[in-house]
Amino acid sequence: MNKGYILLLFLLIAFNSFSQAKYSLKAEAGFTKFLFNPVSVDAGPDWKGYYLDGQNGIDLNISNGVMFKKKIYTGLGFGYLNFEGQHGVSIFSDFEFLSVKKKIAPLANIKIGYFQLWNQYENGTDTVLIELMAGLNYHLTESVDIYFKSGFLITQQSLLIPIRLGFRF
Repeated sequence: MNKGYILLLFLLIAFNSFSQAKYSLKAEAGFTKFLFNPVSVDAGPDWKGYYLDGQNGIDLNISNGVMFKKKIYTGLGFGYLNFEGQHGVSIFSDFEFLSVKKKIAPLANIKIGYFQLWNQYENGTDTVLIELMAGLNYHLTESVDIYFKSGFLITQQSLLIPIRLGFRF
């Protein structure tokens, strides 16, 4: 176990010292607009309704990762979600690409992970999370970026539109 921590520490030092990669933290908050349920359900005797049924939500996400050459970010993240009283959490891999190294640059983002929602079903429901987004990144200082993005989120048998504002440190 200790060898794993030593190896991880060595890799982080090597990334920061010998390449153009650096540790980065992203924090973002957003609003998620419900669109529709693309899954049609043949209701059985235990059916209690769609996992999400018209609820809009808010979310808070934190992602830790590595930024390569100030253009490619890859990391792991955790999120808290609230859909009009239904709470949930998400764990995801986070990939982001900035197309140019300018003050204002377009960005593309993909998140793939796991989503747990405590809804009307006993113990809630858990599904895959797939999120595709695009937006604009503003390079505030040498080490701080602010960005705005939107796109599509597929999870909990629903299609949603997230709108997010975030910071990368």
